[in-house]
Amino acid sequence: MSRLDLPDFPWDSLVPARERASAHPGGLVDLSVGTPVDPVPEQLREALSGPAAREPGYPTTHGPASLREAIAASLRRRFGVPDVDPAAVLPTIGSKELVAWLPTLLGLESGDTVVIPELAYPTYEVGARLAGARYLRSDGLTAAGPARVKLIWLNSPSNPTGRVLPVEHLRKVVSWARERGAVVASDECYLGLPGEADPAPRSVLHPDVCDGDPTGLLAVHSLSKVSNLAGYRAGFVTGDPALVSGLLEVRKHAGMIVPRPVQAALEAAVTDDTHVTEQAARYDARRARLRAGLEKAGLEIEHSEAGLYLWATAGEQCRQTVDRLADLGILVAPGEFYGPAGARHVRVGLTAPDERIDAAVDRLGAG
Repeated sequence: MSRLDLPDFPWDSLVPARERASAHPGGLVDLSVGTPVDPVPEQLREALSGPAAREPGYPTTHGPASLREAIAASLRRRFGVPDVDPAAVLPTIGSKELVAWLPTLLGLESGDTVVIPELAYPTYEVGARLAGARYLRSDGLTAAGPARVKLIWLNSPSNPTGRVLPVEHLRKVVSWARERGAVVASDECYLGLPGEADPAPRSVLHPDVCDGDPTGLLAVHSLSKVSNLAGYRAGFVTGDPALVSGLLEVRKHAGMIVPRPVQAALEAAVTDDTHVTEQAARYDARRARLRAGLEKAGLEIEHSEAGLYLWATAGEQCRQTVDRLADLGILVAPGEFYGPAGARHVRVGLTAPDERIDAAVDRLGAG
């Protein structure tokens, strides 16, 4: 049986550090992953178990019109993206599966190139490999040279760095891609966590970026972070109507369908903004406390103004920092998970209960 050309799953290599951190007398503080720990809002749980849970038939791949209309309305309210056609909205099984399969769904093949950020969520690379395409790490498009670029990934606020890309940079990417017939896919799952960013992060579909023209653009959203729905696998993609229509057609054939109760919970999540504001405030408070603790322990924080992570360096190889923090019972992710440029950094998640965040800060101050 042939084996896909995929990298080892990076978090498997953290087992020794996890065991080391778990041996701390005060217990493990796990800041290595972006898994939400706060409660699922009650109204979303009610929607999941409501009338949709009693429907015996197959759900539609496109989802009901009410869901797509609610998503379009939320993009206008939350992010200033007007005039989204509900027909160009497609619910997805979280965002990771779409990230992984998008190059394949778009028909990329050997000889095509996917441009990913220099420091990037590992699944962008995995998606290129699944399609048999090349991938190129680059934050400057001139590095693409003569490559046959078919897809460019953006991610702002960034995982892992929390960096927010300025509008001018986004506009340049969109213009460059349109001149070459490439698709721009913007991973916007942290867009609802603006943190300290000023100005606020922009969607690739915002008029300041695309002049109101979604041609060649896709915006990928997840409710995992802003609504604590990681366990529900609820997300969506929108943008260029022709691209979304093509994705819908393939996903119909492949049976890539969001379960109907999850569609109902997704609709409830995008309809209510209060729980998103409350969750963002929790992460802002944790960011401030953890930043102070890490800096007191001698680490330098770079970017990290928005999103869900702090990007920190102690000026040493990242695994040394991981081990030193593990001795304090704190588990973080080595920056090398996100590309060679992260070899001297660690990613510190804000996804731990307040009590565990406080424990980490105390240990950093005493370490």
